[in-house]
Amino acid sequence: MTDVFENYLSSTGSLLAEEISFSAKFFKPIHLKKGDFFIHEDETCRHIGFIASGAVKAYATDKDGKENITCFKFENEFVTSFQEFVTQEKPRRSIRAIEDSIIYRINYPDYQHLLGQVTAWNGVIKLVMEQEYNQKERYLLNYNNRSAVDKYSQVLSDEPILARRITTQDLASYLGITQRSLTRAKGQIHKSNIL
Repeated sequence: MTDVFENYLSSTGSLLAEEISFSAKFFKPIHLKKGDFFIHEDETCRHIGFIASGAVKAYATDKDGKENITCFKFENEFVTSFQEFVTQEKPRRSIRAIEDSIIYRINYPDYQHLLGQVTAWNGVIKLVMEQEYNQKERYLLNYNNRSAVDKYSQVLSDEPILARRITTQDLASYLGITQRSLTRAKGQIHKSNIL
């Protein structure tokens, strides 16, 4: 188990050292190449993962096969389709690596066992759910009903990691604009910064 995962669990303040060591045994590393699926919308959601390195995107595919990206997750973040994981159903979106990634994952039976053995995990999950909610709320407040320039300016000020690590195509999908609009917005912002 990597120190990254154990350090994250320690930083939550929810778990004691022995609970962290016990918990770590249930999380198994998987290596995903860029483009590999962590969760596929056609398959039951069987895992929660912790990203030790790399990044993923979550997206739904429309009837024309176009990806509509809803979020990105990076190092030190948990990833799954929580509602469908808890109900053990097929998710409405896929989660796919956008960089080579190492994810420590736990399956549903082990997750249930862990919750039964270490009740403090409820605090960790509550924290993760709050972060999910805040991320969605921030997305709605920052990127709904705004111009492409405003959306990209918001990315640069609040989520610069997206500008550095996400492709133009994926970022445009996330912002709900065309690649062309995003490219123009980038040009306008960088031009005004030079002047």
